[in-house]
Amino acid sequence: MATSTTMDVDSDKSPTPTGRIVIQKVAGRSAVTSIYARYPLKFIRPTKGDSVTCTMTIGEGCTAVLTTQASTKVYKSVGSKDSGQLLEAQVGRSALLAVLPDPVTCFSSARYSQKQVFYVASDSNLVLVDWLTSGRRMRGEIWDFELYKSTNNIYLEGNQPLFLDSTLLEQGAGLSVADRMQAFHVVAMLVILGPKMAFIQNQVQAKIRERNTELFGRRSHSSNPNYKKGKLDIENKESNEVLLASCSVFGPLDTGLVVRISATSTELVYKFLREHLASIEPFIGTSPYSRG
Repeated sequence: MATSTTMDVDSDKSPTPTGRIVIQKVAGRSAVTSIYARYPLKFIRPTKGDSVTCTMTIGEGCTAVLTTQASTKVYKSVGSKDSGQLLEAQVGRSALLAVLPDPVTCFSSARYSQKQVFYVASDSNLVLVDWLTSGRRMRGEIWDFELYKSTNNIYLEGNQPLFLDSTLLEQGAGLSVADRMQAFHVVAMLVILGPKMAFIQNQVQAKIRERNTELFGRRSHSSNPNYKKGKLDIENKESNEVLLASCSVFGPLDTGLVVRISATSTELVYKFLREHLASIEPFIGTSPYSRG
């Protein structure tokens, strides 16, 4: 038997609001003069040059996963002020930190800089995904932001540099970012580090070699004319959906692996990450980038 419940509301009393926004004219323009929200509601009020700083400490033998509910959206810049984000994480011995965000999406004319710094021990473990889309394609915003910069640095004990990486995309006097990126709409980087992740690194390398052999044929990548030019003739493919991936090791005894990815769609990268990171589920209790 189906049942239903109703809530009686006292006509003399108004329910306490979960959220409240007041918008008034200020200097001739509409402005938010009051904003309030309580859990589970949250309002986002973009401001010029938002800056976010976060620190994390992962204790010895602990596991932590840092993720997002959706893509990180960077609104348009007013003037030349950048929006920015800084993450500093200390990863203890035998600990694991998995940073598994959705991609950054920069709106037209946005300026965004982020820096992520990780301090690790010789037996710390780290899985890091850092990626960017071309923008709001449905609105015609394709690589239309002004500046995007992402820096990822990893240091061993004693601040010894282990992995230093920076990605910079900026509109210049010559070719635009869209012209340089051609048909590709996503760039991504995956870093896998640490003794607990060694077998996963081997799996990822083997899968990438296998898929590149299928994509480019059995010839050496360096002998492929399209590979030399940094281009792929996707017009001759049955589908325009293409993902390119390469990998290389770093660090003492090759304890780290970095994977570089370019793709023509966001869903291709989600699929790639789900497949190649599925093996870390026993460590973090969930399958990364699974839907549902």
